[in-house]
Amino acid sequence: MSNAKNDRLRQFLVTLSRRQKRLIQVCTDIVLIWFALWLSFIVRLGVEEMYNPIVEHTWLFMAAPCVAIPLFIRFGMYRAVMRYFGNDALVAIIKAVTLSSLILAVVVYWYSNHEAVVPRSTIFNYWWLSMVIIGGLRLIMRQYFLGDWFTGAHQIPFANRDDGQIKVAIYGAGTAGNQLLAALRMGRVMRPVAFLDDDGDLANRVISGLQVYKPKHLQQMLKETGAQEVLLALPSATRARRREILALLEPYPLHVRSVPAFADLATGRVKVDDIQDVDIADLLGRDPVPAQEGLLERCIHKQVVLVTGAGGSIGAELCRQIIGLGPKTLLLLDHAEFNLYSILSELEQRVARESLSVQLLPILGSVRNQQHLVDVMSTWRVDTVYHAAAYKHVPMVEHNIAEGILNNVYGTLCTAQAALQTGVANFVLISTDKAVRPTNVMGSTKRLSELILQALSREAAPVLYGDCNKIARVNKTRFTMVRFGNVLGSSGSVIPLFHQQIKTGGPLTVTHPKITRYFMTIPEAAQLVVQAGAMGQGGDV
Repeated sequence: MSNAKNDRLRQFLVTLSRRQKRLIQVCTDIVLIWFALWLSFIVRLGVEEMYNPIVEHTWLFMAAPCVAIPLFIRFGMYRAVMRYFGNDALVAIIKAVTLSSLILAVVVYWYSNHEAVVPRSTIFNYWWLSMVIIGGLRLIMRQYFLGDWFTGAHQIPFANRDDGQIKVAIYGAGTAGNQLLAALRMGRVMRPVAFLDDDGDLANRVISGLQVYKPKHLQQMLKETGAQEVLLALPSATRARRREILALLEPYPLHVRSVPAFADLATGRVKVDDIQDVDIADLLGRDPVPAQEGLLERCIHKQVVLVTGAGGSIGAELCRQIIGLGPKTLLLLDHAEFNLYSILSELEQRVARESLSVQLLPILGSVRNQQHLVDVMSTWRVDTVYHAAAYKHVPMVEHNIAEGILNNVYGTLCTAQAALQTGVANFVLISTDKAVRPTNVMGSTKRLSELILQALSREAAPVLYGDCNKIARVNKTRFTMVRFGNVLGSSGSVIPLFHQQIKTGGPLTVTHPKITRYFMTIPEAAQLVVQAGAMGQGGDV
C-alpha cells in the first residue's frame, strides 16, 4: 500500500468515534479468538483435521468469545489507546487471556463425557496462541499508527513529506531522545528525520526508524534529510558538553533547542517534550559558580523576607532562590501589577508542587512611599530586605534623569529609612559595577544609593531625613551593598537586545568591536546577593 493510502487509512481510523473503535476491536478479537482456537486444534491434530474442529466442537467456538470478551472488557483492554499501547495493556492481555483459558478449561472438563472429546493440550495451545495473536496484533497496530514499519525511515503518522512540517534532528539517541521522538510523532508540527549521537557504536544504525549519524557527519545528515532544527535530548549533559555541541552546530544554519534538564523532569515541573530554546547560561563560557549553602540560609531560613522590585528579572530570581531556603514569609513588593502577578503565580505553583511551608504575600506599592514601607515592615516584622527595585536601563535613565534619581536614590533612601525605623536586621542593596567612577546617570544614582547606606551604617543613632521631630533612632540594621556587572538574560543586559535583533534578522549592534564583556547568570547574581547579605559586616560594598 502506498504512503498516501496508509496515511488516509490511519487518518480514517483515528477519526472514528470511541464507540466505533471499540466495536471494531471487539469484532476483531472475536475473530482472533476463533482463529487461535482453530489453530490450537490444528497444532494438536494436524493439518488433515483442519475442518473437523469447527464441525465437531461448534459449542466450544461459541463459548470461547462469550467467556473471553467480558473478561477483556473487565480488564480494560478496550480502554487502552492503540497508539499508546504499552506494558500495562500487555499485562492486561496476559491476565485476561489466562483467566479466560482457565474458565474454558473448566467448561471442557465438565463436557469431558461428550461424544466429541476436546484434547486437553488444545486449551494450553489456545492460551499461548491467543496471547501471541491478540497481543501481537496490538503491537503491530501501534507501530502502524506510529508509522515506523510501513512508511519508511523518516515518515511520521498522518503527515506527507511536503506538508510544511519542520524537519528536526534529535541530538542524543538515548532514553530521552527516544521519548522525545515518540512525543514528536504524536504531533503535526515537527517531523523527526535523524538522530545525532556521539556513541560510535550507534553510528549508521537505525533506531525507531531514524538513522543515527555521527556529529562529524553533520553536513551529510543535512544534505540527506534537509533538517532545519536540532533538538538537544541530553538532559544530563554538563554545561561544558553543551557548549561543545553548540560550538559544533554554530557554523550551520540550524535553530537549536533543548529538552529540559533531568532535575526539572524529576520534579515534574516539565515533560520531556517541553522543548525550549537553549539556556542562555550554556553560552556563558564557564560552569556556574556553586553557592555556599550555609551563607544562603543565614538571613532567610525561618525569617520574614521582603524583596523590592520582585517583578524584575533579578528580583524575581531572588524570590525563586529564597523560597527554596525555608523562609517563614516572603513579601513581594513591586509597582508593576502584571509583573508582580506573574512571579506570584509562578511561586504559588512551586509552593503547591513542592509542598513548601512559606507564606507568600504580594504588595503593590512604590519604594518612594516611606510610610507604606514602614507599615508593611512593622506589620509583618521583616527580618531581611533585598532592595532590587531600580531603573537600570542606562539610555532610559539618561532620557529621564529626574525619575531615575527619584526612583533609584530617593527610593533607596525611603526603603533604608523604613528598615532602620522598624528594626530590620539585614538590608541588602543590589548595586552595579557602573557605580565605580560612574560615567552615566544610572551609575551615578547607584553610587549615591551606596553612599546613603554607608552614611546610615556609620551612625549608631541617626536622625532620619524628613523627620520633623528630629528623633535619633537606634540603628539595628546591617546595611550591605552588592555590585555585579552584566547578568545574562536580565532585563537590563544586552542579551535580550541581541536576541531580538537576531530574531528580526540583524544586524547586531555593539558598543565597540573590541569590547570585552564578562557575564554571570541570573541565578548566580541572585545567590551572590543572598551570600553577600550574610557575609557583610555593615557598610560593606
